[in-house]
Amino acid sequence: MKRFTVITLFPEIVAAYAGESILKRAAANKLLALSAVQLRDFARDKHRRADDKPFGGGPGMVLMVEPIDRALKSVLGTKKKKTRVILTSARGTVFTQADARRLAKYDHVVFICGRYEGVDERVAEHLADEELSIGPYVLTGGELPALVMTDAIARQIPGVLGKGESLEEAHGSFPQYTRPEKYKKWKVPPVLLSGDHKKIAEWRKKGDRP
Repeated sequence: MKRFTVITLFPEIVAAYAGESILKRAAANKLLALSAVQLRDFARDKHRRADDKPFGGGPGMVLMVEPIDRALKSVLGTKKKKTRVILTSARGTVFTQADARRLAKYDHVVFICGRYEGVDERVAEHLADEELSIGPYVLTGGELPALVMTDAIARQIPGVLGKGESLEEAHGSFPQYTRPEKYKKWKVPPVLLSGDHKKIAEWRKKGDRP
């Protein structure tokens, strides 16, 4: 079973998504397991603080390296060869379908979710294997990117997609239509109504759009 772990200050975001969508079905079929780890549980002070003011001054708070390190050790124990630790970061390499295929080869993918104004640089330098983003923009936190990547990776796992659904079909590489055949003046391409599976396959391969 493939494992996904999200280290975050907001595990409820992960739990909400894990309880719906394709991930819920895959988990029920024991194809994957998605869990969230509360970073505050690994803070040392009584206030469970996982962030602090940046050295050198500046606005906002920075996630501390120590609780992240402790959380990782709890999750991983001794790090296995087929494990990948990813720091979600606006400055990271943009995640692609090729990355989804690559990461699907790992047994355990761990996401460290950034939050607030940043993460102590020592996390990127010493704890994470790579930094990934989902686009050239800044989000409030790393939970959504972690879930986007988890979803894309999960679709590469054999058995996760619906029966008869190919990865290319799931990728949306050709236009899709359903009833009614005509709505207002908008018609379904005649080839899809022809019953000629060879012609339909050729049309889909071309990926033509009206």
